[in-house]
Amino acid sequence: METKEFKAESKRLLDLMINSIYTHKEIFLRELISNASDAIDKLYYKSLTGDISGLSRDSFSIDISLNKEERTLTISDNGVGMTYEELENNLGTIAKSGSLDFKNQSGQEEKAAADIDIIGQFGVGFYSAFMVSDSIEVLSKAYGGGGAYLWKSSGADGYTIETAEKDGNGTTITLHLRENDENEEYDSYLDQYKIRGLIKKYSDYIRYPIRMDITSTRMKETKSEDDIADYEEYTENTVINSMVPLWKKNKSEITEEQYNEFYSQNFYDYSKPQRVIHTYTEGAANYSSLLFIPAKAPANYYTKEYEKGLKLYASGVLITDCCKDLLPDHFGFVKGLVDSQDLSLNISREMLQHNKQLSIISSRLEKKIKSELLSMLTNEREQYEQFFDAFGLQLKYGIYSDYGQHSEVLRDLLLFKSSFEGKYTSLSEYVSRMKEEQKAIYYACGESAEKIAKLPQIEILLDKGYEVLYLTDDVDEFAVKILRVYDEKEFCSASSANLDVENEEEKADAEKIEADNKDMFEYIASGLSEKVSAVRPSKRLRSHPVCLSAEGEISLEMEKVLNSMPSGQKISAQRVLEINANHPVFSSLTKLYAEDKEKLAKYAELLYNQALLIEGLPVDDPVAFSNLICELM
Repeated sequence: METKEFKAESKRLLDLMINSIYTHKEIFLRELISNASDAIDKLYYKSLTGDISGLSRDSFSIDISLNKEERTLTISDNGVGMTYEELENNLGTIAKSGSLDFKNQSGQEEKAAADIDIIGQFGVGFYSAFMVSDSIEVLSKAYGGGGAYLWKSSGADGYTIETAEKDGNGTTITLHLRENDENEEYDSYLDQYKIRGLIKKYSDYIRYPIRMDITSTRMKETKSEDDIADYEEYTENTVINSMVPLWKKNKSEITEEQYNEFYSQNFYDYSKPQRVIHTYTEGAANYSSLLFIPAKAPANYYTKEYEKGLKLYASGVLITDCCKDLLPDHFGFVKGLVDSQDLSLNISREMLQHNKQLSIISSRLEKKIKSELLSMLTNEREQYEQFFDAFGLQLKYGIYSDYGQHSEVLRDLLLFKSSFEGKYTSLSEYVSRMKEEQKAIYYACGESAEKIAKLPQIEILLDKGYEVLYLTDDVDEFAVKILRVYDEKEFCSASSANLDVENEEEKADAEKIEADNKDMFEYIASGLSEKVSAVRPSKRLRSHPVCLSAEGEISLEMEKVLNSMPSGQKISAQRVLEINANHPVFSSLTKLYAEDKEKLAKYAELLYNQALLIEGLPVDDPVAFSNLICELM
């Protein structure tokens, strides 16, 4: 019996495949089971074309067996099997794929693609078994062929093929597992529960039954109440895999309980999902998707530890647990999976090549998720508000991130509390209620809707019947700054120094007061020169004596948010101190300007600190502020 060399370029190629191509050693089982499934597919396909009769899907299976004493793991199938020449060509040449050849046979490619999925396109999956094996034996007998043949190899040194005996067609692969080392417990691949778990993880939806002998314990039957309970081991040949994926069934056949159970088992969330999105899409990319919108955010959702992504299957075989490229960050809360036969896999069948199909699927999923959320917003408002409480912050970050390139996708999904009944409102609803003469979408920022409602800056807006959006999250104002406009209406902060909501009479009165008291305002401003850029009579205040507004792009709220970040950089808005000329305090100020400028300066300092407190900004010197109050009292 002659030892033959592999027909590959060199020993280094096999070493590269074993040690570099695959990230996780455990995927060898996925590859071998997929190859077994392919072999059955080929035989079943021949029965469909009329070359063979009397075969049905029910007659096929894949069998796994473990032998701890001999340290062997065996995978058997009753598929098409291989002749001597096929063993030589398919296993003797690294990266030679019998599946790909079968698919590309003249006149069969179109029908094979339509009727049957064969995913072993590269011919290297078999060699992944060398990651866990010292040697491999392949016993195979072709359907309708002659005798059986045994292929043996211990790695890159070569292989042998000899005649053998085998009952029935198909292939049996026996792996002689490596001894444990400091990096890997190869014994674990002899544990029935480990292997069962790998089958469920990677190959649960192989279309043929995967059988395995499972040893368990049970209580022996007792003869009387006095007998002591005893236990015995028993072995049962069990089908491990589910075979038919839930997402391949018609939606009309699936109950809500089945969706919930699948979600709970696969995504470890014991709350019912708030929304299930189950689709099959044909066209530029063919795929099934089963997506879930959780009812609540995971505890680590807004941390670096959280990983977004969908499970990715190729024709029912798990490729990766977490494909990040299928979900944009703003919809990272979605759980679920995608199954496609169109994706171009790399040689290890572990990762995707960057390709057009992936981009198409990702784009369509984004549109579908948005459509479902809009439907929930329109038809199930209470449900949507619960969703928004859990994940609305992520949508707002999505508006702000990537320089606003996702703002068009997300803007109609946003909700804000507002002065209108104190309830959530969408931007569309806000615009529909705008007064005819209203120029902008007005908003105010603060810790809570209750605190914002008491801000002096919004008095004039409410007085004119204008609705005010209450922005309570740190990211809110940054998001609306990115949006800039909605339905041709600009966003405008209630704290903007240029609010411009006064009528002509109000503007004229303010201008006259400012002109008549120009010297006093300049005197106050000079005393607060390092703290404010200007002091002026307010056009917006009604009952409050004083407030702060801001000029320029940095608002008072943005100043607070930016300065709370760990960068250490301090940002300052251009603050304007506004004084209500219709408040009694203004009369006191004008009197002091004429009689006691030193005391006026102290009153000005007091009013400025009062404005800081109203705005939720820190007082520069709390001790000095306290002493000043006592002195003036």
